[in-house]
Amino acid sequence: MQRTFDPGVAGLKSAPLSVQTAEIVGAERQPIGEEPAIVVDRLTKRYGDVEAVRDVSFSVSVGETFGFLGPNGAGKSTMISMLCTLLRPTSGHARVAGADVVREQGKVRGRIGLVFQDPTVDEYLTAEENLRFHAQLYGVPAAVLAPRLKQILEMVELWDRRGDVVQNFSGGMRRRLEIARGLLHSPRVLFLDEPTVGLDPQTRAHIWTYIETLRRAEHITIFLTTHYMDEAEHCDRIAIIDKGEIVALGTPEALKEAVGQDRIEIGVPDPEGAIAALKARLGIDATMSEGMVAFYVDNGEEFVPRLFVESKLPIHSVRVARPTLDDVFMAYTGRTIRDAEASGTEQLHAMARRFGSRRS
Repeated sequence: MQRTFDPGVAGLKSAPLSVQTAEIVGAERQPIGEEPAIVVDRLTKRYGDVEAVRDVSFSVSVGETFGFLGPNGAGKSTMISMLCTLLRPTSGHARVAGADVVREQGKVRGRIGLVFQDPTVDEYLTAEENLRFHAQLYGVPAAVLAPRLKQILEMVELWDRRGDVVQNFSGGMRRRLEIARGLLHSPRVLFLDEPTVGLDPQTRAHIWTYIETLRRAEHITIFLTTHYMDEAEHCDRIAIIDKGEIVALGTPEALKEAVGQDRIEIGVPDPEGAIAALKARLGIDATMSEGMVAFYVDNGEEFVPRLFVESKLPIHSVRVARPTLDDVFMAYTGRTIRDAEASGTEQLHAMARRFGSRRS
């Protein structure tokens, strides 16, 4: 299929919370009279009896960095695949960069960039050869390509390594090359699926520095998926997704402020007994979280002395923390994102065991 080069926007310029419906926190960023970069209306994707994405609606403003935060298996990659026309929705509608993802797939693909979760650059080609191949697929004009290659590779600090074979690159360098490839044809929207998964913390921080620099230089909209809390802090707004549904949406700060209370974690010999005692003696609803008993109260530091006196529990450790995005996730779902991922892994193993038993 013949694609045309679309320079896009600016082209080559250098408390317990309800989980019944998504909580929307913070104002929309979209300027009046301008169509959002992404509009999703009741989008659903089913695989047999399983709903990977369930009746999801949201919009993303032009120029916004918007994040989908959730555990592995929550539906993040399914959502990004539908928005990038790699999966056909079961029901609902979505528009990306002004084009319908079902009826105008060619237009959508010409107006977006996509960085997959798994590496997709050809390690037997040089960095420049990878980008030139991508440029051919997207119909980037020859007159534009040479200056654009230099511009984009300099942005990710790979211009001096353009002639090197990619198999000699570090993981961080490969990720930067993939981001450069996604931006080469000047997309209006850049999709990043778990952009720093598998990288060490220092490299992850550097990747985010590049992403922020590129967003400002290219004047583009960024849509990313992640299960890293610190990455979500870089977003203008985030949607927290769990079991295929958006449970909360807003700015990171607004979402944390909505939780309000401090989080207390205690280590005790009998966690189940402690949960019952906290309810009976202090009226506190506590849960298990990564081996600790966790609950929320106002003024956590002031509450700790009362906890030791009135609970009468043999507490051997205590931790008080202000709300984080993990607390937001727990407030809406009843578990931390790490607990959710562990539960999802157990479910996958159980499914594999059942499938194996049927075959034997």
